Amino acid sequence: MTTAPLDALWLRNLSPAPDAAVRLVCFPHAGGSASFFFPMSRALAPDADVLAVQYPGRQDRRSEPVVTDITLLADRVADRLAAASDGRPLALFGHSMGSLVAFEVAERLQAHGTPVSALIVSGRRAPHLRREEDVHVRSDDGLVAELRALSGTDSELLGDEEILRMILPAVRGDYRAVETYLRRTPARLTCPVLALLGDSDPRVDPDEARGWADHTTAGFDLSILPGGHFYLVREQPAVLAAIRERLGILPVAG
Repeated sequence: MTTAPLDALWLRNLSPAPDAAVRLVCFPHAGGSASFFFPMSRALAPDADVLAVQYPGRQDRRSEPVVTDITLLADRVADRLAAASDGRPLALFGHSMGSLVAFEVAERLQAHGTPVSALIVSGRRAPHLRREEDVHVRSDDGLVAELRALSGTDSELLGDEEILRMILPAVRGDYRAVETYLRRTPARLTCPVLALLGDSDPRVDPDEARGWADHTTAGFDLSILPGGHFYLVREQPAVLAAIRERLGILPVAG
């Protein structure tokens, strides 16, 4: 099998582990970037080869237009992952918006004969469950208020006007993608799905997270951890343990 090299513009190998038996691809939240997953990639190496997706419109891709359609974003990522498939089991992890992108990517890979081994979703209700939300049409102040409410962005950064001007276009575009997304047709994956959730997440409740069970034929589990929407930062050891268990890799001895 001929394997194309990774598209480094889209797929960042933050802590390369070429000898790992499994590859894990991580999808960021709205406004987020690949670098959010550096601690995770470092902690899982060398047992998992972790890739993080870099969406257009942020950091070194800031000059590119933000992709404001989840399905279009998934098309682009799935094409690149399929081209770079190297025969190792491939698992996907997404947080918040990233859960939707990861789900759509998993469906595309499955349809093209390269199903993923596991889908791990975090901080997001199931794709067929919709809430009426309007964050993407709010003023800049409204966007900042949303970021503060979710506690995922350093408060000092939110007070820096220059930084805000750089990040808000991506945040707004990503929220538009999420808030206009609707899964109109049921889709079931042939891989197991694990949903992770903070117990005080203001945007997702346990019943909404359990809805992911409707999108797999291979088993579903839900793990609720302490914290809000960005529980996975403080609860990283528990998140890593859940990922290792799902991927079938043992913790590093030490």
